[in-house]
Parts: sequence; C-alpha cells; structure tokens
Amino acid sequence: MTTKPVIKRDNVVVKFVGDSGDGMQLTGTLFSDTSALDGNDIATFPDYPAEIRAPHNTIAGVSGFQVHIGKRIYTSGDEADVLVAMNPASLKSNLKWAKKGGIIIVDTDTFTSEAIAKAGYESNPLDGDSLGGYNVIKAPITTLTTEAVKDIFTDKKSAERSRNMFALGMIFFIFGKGLEHTDAYLEKKFKKNPAVIQANKAVVRAGYNFCDNTDVLEAQIQVEQADIVKGKYRNITGNIATAWGLLAAAEKAGLKLFLGSYPITPATDILVELSKHKSLGARVFQAEDEIAGICSAIGAAFAGSLACTSTSGPGLSLKSEAIGLAVMTELPLVIVDVQRGGPSTGLPTKTEQSDLFQALFGRNGEAPCIVVAASSSANCFDWAFEAARLAVEHMTPCILLTDGYLGNGSQLFRIPKMADLPKINPPLAKENDPDYMPYRRDMETLVRQWAVPGMEGLRHRIGGLEKSDGKGAVSTDNANHQIMTDYRKEKVERIANRIPDQTIMGDENAELLVVGWGGTQGALKSAVQQMQAEGRSIAFTHFNYIMPLPKNTEQILRRHKKVVVCELNMGQFVNYLRMNFEGIHFHQYNKVQGLPFVVSELKERFNQILGE
Repeated sequence: MTTKPVIKRDNVVVKFVGDSGDGMQLTGTLFSDTSALDGNDIATFPDYPAEIRAPHNTIAGVSGFQVHIGKRIYTSGDEADVLVAMNPASLKSNLKWAKKGGIIIVDTDTFTSEAIAKAGYESNPLDGDSLGGYNVIKAPITTLTTEAVKDIFTDKKSAERSRNMFALGMIFFIFGKGLEHTDAYLEKKFKKNPAVIQANKAVVRAGYNFCDNTDVLEAQIQVEQADIVKGKYRNITGNIATAWGLLAAAEKAGLKLFLGSYPITPATDILVELSKHKSLGARVFQAEDEIAGICSAIGAAFAGSLACTSTSGPGLSLKSEAIGLAVMTELPLVIVDVQRGGPSTGLPTKTEQSDLFQALFGRNGEAPCIVVAASSSANCFDWAFEAARLAVEHMTPCILLTDGYLGNGSQLFRIPKMADLPKINPPLAKENDPDYMPYRRDMETLVRQWAVPGMEGLRHRIGGLEKSDGKGAVSTDNANHQIMTDYRKEKVERIANRIPDQTIMGDENAELLVVGWGGTQGALKSAVQQMQAEGRSIAFTHFNYIMPLPKNTEQILRRHKKVVVCELNMGQFVNYLRMNFEGIHFHQYNKVQGLPFVVSELKERFNQILGE
C-alpha cells in the first residue's frame, strides 16, 4: 500500500460509459449514493441508448451515467473530470465530454481489432498521441476481474459480469471513498446468492487496490462536503419524487390517490413507484393504452379521488380529447408529462422541452388548463404536490411538465415532514344542500362544487356536452356557450391571484435578464452566478407557473434592457411571452440535441448578447 498526496476540489464530474449491459447505470448510482452518504451534494444524469439491445460494441449501444458531486450542485455537470470508458465505442462517443487534463480510465482488454473497427476507429486510439492532453489509465480490467473471482466462478461469462465493479473500485480509491455502502447494497441485493456477493466485493477491492498499489495515479482527490440544512435526505430521481409528491397531496387533501396510466419512456417509473404504495391508499391501474389511462382517471375524479395520469409527449397527444372532457366537466385531474425528444417516437430516451405548446394549446375548442413545470429532480416533489393542489382546489385539469433529464436524473432530497406541508381543501358540496346546482360557482374563484356519487340529494348530469350555466343541463344555446367558455377561461386566469409573484436572482436593473422555465434551471443559475462573480450586469428569473403566469411577469421583463429566453426547443416559451407582452424584444438561445444545456455554452451566448 502506498500513500499518495491529496488534492482538494470543490466539485468534480465523473462519467461512466460502456456497452448496454456493462452496468454503467448501477455503477453510477452506487458512486452517487456513496458520495451522498459521504456528505457531498450530488446530481446525476443517466444517458440511455434508444435501442433495447443495439449491436455489441457499437456507438448506438453506448450507455452512460454522469455524476456531479461537490459542495453545492445545481447540474449534472459539463465536461467530465474522470471518464470511465469500458470499450472503444464508449470512448469514441464520449471523448468530447472529457475535460482536457482530466483522467480517462479504459479497459484495455476490450480494445480488440474487431471492437476498434466497430466503433469506427481506423487504428487503436490507445496508441500514438490521439489521447494527448489526458491522464489515461490503461487497465486490463477484464483480465483482473477474472483473476479476482477465479475461485468463485469458473465460466468466463459469469466472471466478466462484475467488471463494472472493478471500475467502481478504481473510482472509490481516486476519490477516497469507503466501500461500506456498496458492501451493504450487494448483501441486500444478492442475499440469496452468496457467491455473487463474494465475487462483487472481491472485484471492487481489486479495482481499489489496483490504483493503490500501482503508479497509474499521482494523487487522490478529496471533494469538499456540502453545507446543507440538517434533516433526513435521500438520493431521489425526479420520477420517484413526482410519485411521492402526489402521495403527499392525496394525504393532505384527505383523498384516495388514483393513477391511470400506460407505460411510456421516460415516465414509467411514476407508475411503478406508485404501485408500491397500496398501504398508503394509492390505487394504480395500468391501462391498455393512453386513452384508457386518462379516461379511467377522469372516472376516478368523478368518484372523488385525487386522479392522476402520467405520460410523455406522444401519450399527451393521445390524451388531448379526454383532457377536454375534464375541462368541460370541470373535474380535478393531474396530467404529468415527462417530456422527451420528438416528434413522433423521436428520441425516447433523451430530454427536451418541446411539449409546452401542446400543454398550452393542444386541444380542440377553448379548453384552458393550468400548466406548471418542475425545475429540478428534487423539486418534482413540490411541483407534483402543487399541481395536485391547484387541480383540486380549482376543479380543473393541471398539466405538470417535467422532462427526461429531471425524471431519470437524481439529486439529494430533504424529506419533508407531512405536518409542514400545507393542507389542500377540496371544494366538496354538502349533502342535501337545497340550493345545490352542479355549475353554481364561487364568484371570487369561479370554482364549482364537487359532488361525489353517493352524496345524498346531489344527483346531477355530467359529460362532454356543453352544460347550462348553474343547473348543468345539456345546452346548445349560443349565449350560454359564450358564458361557460368565459367562465372556464377566467377561472384559470384568476389563479394568478393565488400564486406567488415571480422573483429574480441578481440586480433588478441588470442589463441582461436571463429567462428560463422547467428543467433548465440548474444550468442557467450556474452560468449566471459565475458571470455575476465576474462582475457582469446579469440577472436571472425562472418560471414554474406557466398558465397562468405570475401577475408581475410583465413588470420584471420590461425592467431590463436585454432579455434572453433559453429553452430546449425551438422557442415555444419565448413565443408564448411574445403573445402576452407586446413590444418587448426577446433574444433566444435554443438547443434541440436531446441533451441539457451546459454552462459553458450559456456563458458564451450571454457574453455575446452583452457585447452587442
């Protein structure tokens, strides 16, 4: 054992990449969980291939998992300080994300002539100077893994299955992490198979000792601990946080939770997570298609449940007619859209913000919905809770927009106490109310009362045809249709009176205001903070309430000489702002690559605008 010098860092980015089946998602998850338990703040970004099983050793089959750890983390990071590449294809497709001067770990055993050719290389990239400028650690990972388990597994396939654990052991040594959490995970995961536990533990230690006992590494890296509020934390993905937020909202509303959904990437984990919580009163229906999913949820809303459905962009389009039914019936419904690259099947495992127009306008007739957007993996909990509150208290559908980056990515989440969450107040009708009418409204909020089947004396008609004002009988009267359309529109708009004002980060009179919405918050905030530290006149505002917008939105936008709106689409939010606020000149920065923003590209664009 050798003693190596230690370098202290505020934050580092580690990216694990390999062939599908190499276990990169598990490796990244174990490293991020260990880092969190070690006191680091974290954010992760899984990057899956679209193909279920692409040809072995091809770029199409590369799977990755990026982890950003440090003192205060808002994004999954830009360039990787350490890149672990398990085969030639993963090196070729991810070298552009490796930081110059950083560490690249490769399994030399996989760099065969066949694999090199499949990756599109003309020659072995480990030879010559093509990786000049990087600290390349060439390790025979497959061979050393096989050696470590030779007394446990004799067949080659079983022996090689743990080689991702060798890479994990190397990373644990580089960053001075303990092995206790991984040991505990392995003991729980494979408790019925002691040989697998023994083999994986041996391989992790083999990787750790390889770095410790060789001269491949000049120094270890110590990442500063986070300064976080005391509490109970866990590493949580956005999809699980969304599910938990809905569970919490149901409890605070005194309602049973019902989710009617059809599995779709990248939203399926919401369905899976809620199916685990029958003990909390959650009822989950995996429908035969998207339409059945939302229609079952509307039925549950009529029956008095906190009704939800989850989907992605293609599914949202299929649900559009049924959303109109929920608007017409004025029933509470939460629609979670975990956005992905489109159109059509598009990029099902990649992230995008291209469903905003669909959420705002994608229905026949005048069918306004509340639209809110989460902005981090952790606050998917808060915005799922808020979407449920708004839907229930205002008796109308609410669309919650997240995205693949938030849904699949993870952050540290401080688990709240239920007592600290606000109560949700369903506008339930009273049994045998002699003055009850199904569409009689609170004239301040325009919200109708919720009469649940079984409430004595409150039978009423409901359905997709237009209803008469107040009494709710079917009506084709033209003047009545105008009245009811106005009511439904105004009801959503009046919610602006009951949501917080928009805030900004920085000088209220800064020359440039950066505007974002949804899952871009972390990158935008990081870029603006760095530029503020450099003395630039720049401020930042980020939107979670989309329909309606906060009441002071126009005041904030008009206060600044220059405004730039940044989105992972071709300009949907900026055009929505143009529709609402005439005479403001908006700059744009748009990206549609299936990837989140990186801080460096944002700073380059902001400096360009400030220099014009």
